[in-house]
Amino acid sequence: MPNHVCHGALLQCTMGMAPSSLAVLPIKMVNTSNVPAANIMDHVPMVNIMPFGMCQSPANPMVAAATAAALGVLTPMPCIPVTPSPWVPGSPTVMLANQPALNKSSMLMCNWAGQISIQVEGQMTHTIP
Repeated sequence: MPNHVCHGALLQCTMGMAPSSLAVLPIKMVNTSNVPAANIMDHVPMVNIMPFGMCQSPANPMVAAATAAALGVLTPMPCIPVTPSPWVPGSPTVMLANQPALNKSSMLMCNWAGQISIQVEGQMTHTIP
């Protein structure tokens, strides 16, 4: 079984050039290993999902504009994640604030064609299905 994801989890985007960390606000009042636990709704850019360094996705308008200005040479630009939909699939049997809890196998899609995955859960003692 995968581990429960919590505040401080290490994230990676397929279009980003650096890892980032998950920020979970303590509003759900549920902890795992004494750290705020995450659910699938912890996907808000610049609140829960921090930038991944530079973005290299041609679907990102800033990257597309910089690439066009460089005569077609791919030019990465600063990452500003756009994640309008929640993490999928989550853990359907463990509910946290009436939403499925977040586990390591969950993925998050960015509008700029990046796929965000969880590399390190933030804690290693509590597992969930």
